[in-house]
Amino acid sequence: MGKNPAENDFEPANFSPGFLDHGGPYYLSVGEETVPRTIGLRILPHHINYQNVAHGGVLTTLADVALSHAVYNALRPHPNVATISLNTNFLRAVKIDDWLECDVTIERLGGRTAYTSGRIRRDQEVVATMSGVFSLQRN
Repeated sequence: MGKNPAENDFEPANFSPGFLDHGGPYYLSVGEETVPRTIGLRILPHHINYQNVAHGGVLTTLADVALSHAVYNALRPHPNVATISLNTNFLRAVKIDDWLECDVTIERLGGRTAYTSGRIRRDQEVVATMSGVFSLQRN
């Protein structure tokens, strides 16, 4: 498994333990002052389905992680973020050892709800698009 040169710009995300431990490991871009930070994921053997490509649930979870983290990271203090709806469109198969990155746009950030969209890329090739609506619980 070779390291993608772009992967050098990422660090382990170290999200809270639980379900995300099974879907990752996830990575966050480093040195970015802008929001949102880019989420990265290397496709590993435990992400693969019976067709020898990444399971759609892996890409859907990556979409949820990337979109919700963008909302979380955009606000201070950080709110609790819960998914209201999530749409993922699969455009291309993803294989073992592929390095994926997510581009996210926050379309609208309200007092209690955030609207987002984005895409998952392998290099410059878009492999999935996504959109999500999130509930915000501000502390």
